[in-house]
Amino acid sequence: MDDHQEEAPEKVKLFGMWASPYVLKVKWALSIKGVEYEYVEEDLRNKSDDLLEHNPVHKKVPVLLYRGKPVAESDVIVEFVDEAWSYRGGRILPDDPHERAMARFWVRFVHDKLSPPIWKWFTAAPGEGQKAALGAAVEQLQVLEDLLALGGKDFFAGESVGLVDLSLGALAYVIPMYEEIIGVRMVTEERFPSLSAWMGRFLDSPPVKDHPPPVERLKPRYRAMREAFLNMG
Repeated sequence: MDDHQEEAPEKVKLFGMWASPYVLKVKWALSIKGVEYEYVEEDLRNKSDDLLEHNPVHKKVPVLLYRGKPVAESDVIVEFVDEAWSYRGGRILPDDPHERAMARFWVRFVHDKLSPPIWKWFTAAPGEGQKAALGAAVEQLQVLEDLLALGGKDFFAGESVGLVDLSLGALAYVIPMYEEIIGVRMVTEERFPSLSAWMGRFLDSPPVKDHPPPVERLKPRYRAMREAFLNMG
C-alpha cells in the first residue's frame, strides 16, 4: 500500500471513554487530519481484553490502533497522528525544529505547572488552601496570557489549532465548569483578555465543533468528584 493511500476506516481504531479529556484531544487531532476511524467506548471499571492487550503497561485510554499496532498516551498519539498523516490536513506540530521543541516545552508546562494548581483549587475546601491554589493557577495562567499577547496570533503556534492548543484545550471547557460549580471566577476577560479570546476561538474551531465536549453530561460528574474530595478532607 502506498504511504499516501487512504486508510480504510477499519485500519484505525480508537479506544476511549466519553468523559476523558485525553481521548477528546486525540479525537480533535484525528479531525484535523481528516482521519476516519472506528471508536470503541471502554468501561474503565470493566476494561476489555482488547484494551489490556493493547496497553498492558498503563491499562488506560486512549489507545490508537493503526494497522494492528497500538499507540498509547494522548501526547504520543497526537504526535503520531501528525506524522502518520503528514500529507493531509493541517500540521499539528511546527515544521521548524526549534518551534517544534518549544511546542513540546509548553505542553510540559501545561501538564506540570498549570494543571496541578487548577485541580487543587477545584478539589480544595473554601479557605486558605483554596486561595493559595487559585493564586498559583493565576500566576501560571498569566504566563500563557503573556505568551499569547506576545505572539499576536489566533492560536499558540499560528492561525490554526496546533499541539499546544490541543494540550491546553480541555481547560477551555473545564475551567468554566469549575467556576460554575465553585462559584468563583478564575479566567475573566478583564484579567486575561488574550486567553479568554483564545478559549472562545478554540471552542469554535473546526475540530472542536466536530467533537464538542459533553459539558452538560460532565457537570454532575465533576460535582460528584468535588464532593468526594471535600468529604475526604
